[in-house]
Amino acid sequence: MTKLPMTSVQSSHEHDDEGYAGPATVIVGGHEIQVSVQLKGYFQPLDGRYTWYGRIARNDELTALLRGAGDAVLVTPQGRAAARLSNIDSWGRYQARGRSTPPFAVATAIPDPDPTAR
Repeated sequence: MTKLPMTSVQSSHEHDDEGYAGPATVIVGGHEIQVSVQLKGYFQPLDGRYTWYGRIARNDELTALLRGAGDAVLVTPQGRAAARLSNIDSWGRYQARGRSTPPFAVATAIPDPDPTAR
């Protein structure tokens, strides 16, 4: 898998994920912790919600504060959203998940599948 050197990815295909990779702040219990994240998301047409998810780079301060799973607010330069942090992987990275408005910019218009067909 190729890592994308970007801060924001906008999807041009209806089934591609949108996302954000870069600096973020996790707010847990009034504590602000600077982290690095890789986030993706997609619109779920069955329930009409946007689902987003990703990983937070290993951060010992966050691990010590949460001691497992917990609720947080995830803030990026593009937005903020409530998140559930859980499932620490073998590299010490928390999984972040949320529904509805993500903490990153997403396309708000449905792209025309064939703009030349007019």
